[in-house]
Amino acid sequence: MKILFVYPLVSETFWSFKHALRLVRKKAAFPPLGALTVAAMLPVSWEKRLVDLNVRDLRDEELLWADYVFISAMIAQKSSTLQVAGRCQRLGVKMVGGGPLFRAYPDDFTDFDSLVFGEAESIIPQLAKDMEKGRLARFYSASGFPDLDSAPPPLWDLIDLKDYATMSVQYSRGCPFNCEFCDVIVMNGRVPRVKRNEQVLAELDALHARGWRGSVFIVDDNFIGNKEKVKGLLKALIAWQKNGQHRMNFFTEASVNLAEDPELMSLMVQAGFNKVFLGLETPVEDALRECGKAQNLRRSLSESVLAIQGSGLAVMGGFIIGFDNDPPDVFQKQVNFIQKNGIVTAMIGLLTAIPGTRLYTRLEEEGRMLFKSSGDNTDVDGSLNFITRMDRTKIIEGYRWVMNSVYSPEMYYNRILAFLRTYRPRAKTYLENSDLMIFARSLWYLGIVDNKSRNYYWKLLRKALSNYSDAFGEIVTMEIYGYHFRKLFWNAEPEGSDFPPVAP
Repeated sequence: MKILFVYPLVSETFWSFKHALRLVRKKAAFPPLGALTVAAMLPVSWEKRLVDLNVRDLRDEELLWADYVFISAMIAQKSSTLQVAGRCQRLGVKMVGGGPLFRAYPDDFTDFDSLVFGEAESIIPQLAKDMEKGRLARFYSASGFPDLDSAPPPLWDLIDLKDYATMSVQYSRGCPFNCEFCDVIVMNGRVPRVKRNEQVLAELDALHARGWRGSVFIVDDNFIGNKEKVKGLLKALIAWQKNGQHRMNFFTEASVNLAEDPELMSLMVQAGFNKVFLGLETPVEDALRECGKAQNLRRSLSESVLAIQGSGLAVMGGFIIGFDNDPPDVFQKQVNFIQKNGIVTAMIGLLTAIPGTRLYTRLEEEGRMLFKSSGDNTDVDGSLNFITRMDRTKIIEGYRWVMNSVYSPEMYYNRILAFLRTYRPRAKTYLENSDLMIFARSLWYLGIVDNKSRNYYWKLLRKALSNYSDAFGEIVTMEIYGYHFRKLFWNAEPEGSDFPPVAP
C-alpha cells in the first residue's frame, strides 16, 4: 500500500511566522506532527511519503504514485485542502481526511472516500484493515479517548528537519477546564491523558539523534492539565538535559493557574522552558465569566503574568475581542493591559464560534449564527461569525485599531522594555552557529533595511547589551517576531478613526 500524506498551507497569521521565517531562513514554523504520528501507526510494510505544502509544492506524479492520499488539516487550512482535493479528484486518487477541519465541516468534503473523526489510536487499526481489503467505510469515529501509552513516536524520516524553525512533541491531550469558545475538550476531553515519561524522552532522543539542537514546542493545549504527572516529567527532563549532551529549549501552552504553583514554574525553567502561551483572553471580568474562564478570575491577571515572567518564563498571550459583555472601551482596555504587563507576543483575535463548542450551541439556539468560520481569528471577514451584541462595524474598527496600536514600532519597543523590567531569565539559552547567522541577518534587515523600525531596533540592541545581556537571545527573537507582526498587522493610522491616536 502506498500512502501520500499531504499537509495543506497554513493561513498567513500569527502562528505562521511567515515573515520571521525569511530572516531565519526556514521554510515553515512547525512540522505536521499529527500526520507524522499517524504515519507511524500505519503498517510498517506500507510505503509512506509526505508533502508539506508550507515547505514545497505538490506534484501530480506524487499524487498518481499513491493508492491513498491522507490529508490532515485545521479549519484555517480549508482553502488549501479544497485545492488539493480538487487535484486528487481530477486524477482519480482516493482521499482520506482527518483533523479539526473535517470534524467541523464534514458536509464540505463529500468527495473524500473516507473521513476520520477523533483520535487516531483507536481508529487506525480498523481503517488499515479496511484499506487492505478495499472496503473503506465513509466515516470512522473514535468511541472515546484512548490512553497515550500506545502512541508511537512520529515518523521523523518523512521530513527534512532543516526545513523547520521549531520541532514539536506532544505530551498530553485534554484540558480540565470548560471554556465556552474552546473546542479542545470537544476533540480531546476534559480528563488530561499523558504519555509516559519514557515515551517523551524517547521522542526527544530521536530528534537529538537526527541532529536537532533547536527549540521544541510541546504542543499540548494545556501542558499543566495534570500537575502531578507533569512535575514528574519535568524532573525527568531536568535529568535528561544534564546527562549526555542534550541541548534543547522548550516552550508550550498552559492555563493561567500556572502562576499559583512556584514549584511548577521553577521545574519548567530548570528543564529548559523559556516561554509559555497563556489564554488570557481579556481584562474584562464580566467577559471572562461569560465564557467560563474561571481560572482567569482566581487572582489578578496582571499579578499572574508578572509572577510567571518573574520566574523566567516569557508570557505569550492569547486575547479575544467580541464577547457579549465587552464594554465600549474594551479596545483601550486590551491595549493598556498588554502594554502595562509587557506581553510582547500578544496574539489578538476576534471571537469565533466553532461547531461542537458550547458557544456555537448557544448562539445557534439564540438564532445568532451567520456563516462558517475561516478558522483564522485575525480575518475580519472570516471570524466573528455570529450576530454580535456590540455594533459589528464598531468591533471591527476597534480590533483594527488595537492591532495597529500594539504592533506599531514604538509601542512594540516599549512593550519589550516593560517585559525586561520584570523578566528574570534563568534557563540557559543555547546558541548554535546558525543563531549567530540569524542575528547577523537581523542586523541587516531590521537594523538597516526596515526603515520603519530600525531606530527602535538599535535602541533596544544597545539596552540589551548594556542592561539585559542575560536575555539577549530572547530580545533578538522578539525583534524578529515583531518584524513578522508588523508586516501582518501594522499600517498608518486609518483616516477618520474614532479611536485615539497610536501612542506608547
